[in-house]
Amino acid sequence: MELIKRILRVIRANLNSLIGNAEDPEKILEQTVLEMQENLVRLRQGVAQAIATQKRTERQTASAESHAEEWYRRAQLALQQGNEPLAREALTKRQAYKETATALSQQIGQQNEVVARLKKDMRTLEAKISEAKTKKDMYIARARSAEATYKLQEMLGGVSTTSSLNAFERMEEKVLQIEAQSEAIAQLGSDELETKFASLESGNDVDAELAAMKAQVLNDAENPQSYRLSEGKTTALPSHKELPTQEP
Repeated sequence: MELIKRILRVIRANLNSLIGNAEDPEKILEQTVLEMQENLVRLRQGVAQAIATQKRTERQTASAESHAEEWYRRAQLALQQGNEPLAREALTKRQAYKETATALSQQIGQQNEVVARLKKDMRTLEAKISEAKTKKDMYIARARSAEATYKLQEMLGGVSTTSSLNAFERMEEKVLQIEAQSEAIAQLGSDELETKFASLESGNDVDAELAAMKAQVLNDAENPQSYRLSEGKTTALPSHKELPTQEP
């Protein structure tokens, strides 16, 4: 028994050490969600920047196309004026702007793909954050419940089973003793009450017998010719007729 207690103490000490050294699950979840939100902010900034770059490229493309058209008109004007070298230079400029517009158009296509991918990633991350918040609340509740359960089990484990059972046994003996004392007091009270009533009933019998004897004595005193009491026996007294006559 003592060896088992010692082993349990060692295990409990190890668990306490692990829990004390372990990171707080609630803080970990809060930090994770915070980092995801920070990533979402950066991703939104990236999407906004990509869209801004796309818009700028579109404006540059439109500008290059406009310049190309302008140099084409200039080349026509120079050719109409008979200035072929100038017309050639204008067409050369126009060609350069056309190439720039073509390259920018290709960039716009690539930027569209980047923006679409970033927007998709942003929506995915937003959904992940929403899911993470829901799971965070659930996991925090589970972590708190697990911690409370551990503390409760630790508290209950610190109470000796043998001492608890002994305490209940002592309490049961105490209750039985009190019940026995109560029954004894009740029994004594009942016996004393019975004795008092028996005494009263006995006293009533004596009083009745005494009254009867008094009545008999009075009756004998008033009627001397009737029966009288003599040593526990009654003897009839002779009447006047039965008395012997005396000679004159």
